[in-house]
Amino acid sequence: MTNKIKDVFFDLDHTLWDFEKNSSLTLQKIFEVNQLEIDLDVFLEAYVPINFEYWKRFRMGEVDKETLRFGRLNDTFNQLETPVSTEVVNKLSDDYLAYLSSFNYLFEDTISILNYLEPKYNLHIITNGFEEVQTSKLTNSNILKYFKTVTNSEEAGVKKPHPDIFNYALNKANAEVNTSIMIGDNLEADILGAINTGFQAIYFNEIRLTEHRHITQIDKLIDLKKYL
Repeated sequence: MTNKIKDVFFDLDHTLWDFEKNSSLTLQKIFEVNQLEIDLDVFLEAYVPINFEYWKRFRMGEVDKETLRFGRLNDTFNQLETPVSTEVVNKLSDDYLAYLSSFNYLFEDTISILNYLEPKYNLHIITNGFEEVQTSKLTNSNILKYFKTVTNSEEAGVKKPHPDIFNYALNKANAEVNTSIMIGDNLEADILGAINTGFQAIYFNEIRLTEHRHITQIDKLIDLKKYL
């Protein structure tokens, strides 16, 4: 599989950048800044599945960025029967994006595997995240230097798993699909989206959410050495 690979495309959130940990720290910070006494663990139990569902709808084009940003917080407060004004939710939404990239925990072995891969391949990012936030994440976590190109859904005009974002990324990278591979944590958006566009793919299935017998899977980034 890997002898012909020249270009390696990574997803960012949940693959290299530890979204859940950094998001939790950000929520804790914005509650403190806004003087809200909220049990973080209780909030996260409701928020995580709501946020997941909003991102799924965002990928499908059912909601826009502003609806996602406001709705995920507002719906969580409503589910917890915790009254918070629209003004405060909007402030929390703005603060969340402002503080998110100030926390930059990476998955274990991220730096090690990037150091291993970078001399051998052209490395790239394809992300559905918001452009200004993703650029800050890459810069502040000190991994931007590894990547020759970064493609986000806002510039491409479509989101993973749509084939146009993968083709946009290929063109931007001056790469050929038959010598490219995609690595990501979302089976539908990253892996099946890439495969359907002609990429090879490796599924970073850290917590074994779903199994897929016909797709190469790893649960630690360092295991990419077995394939690349």
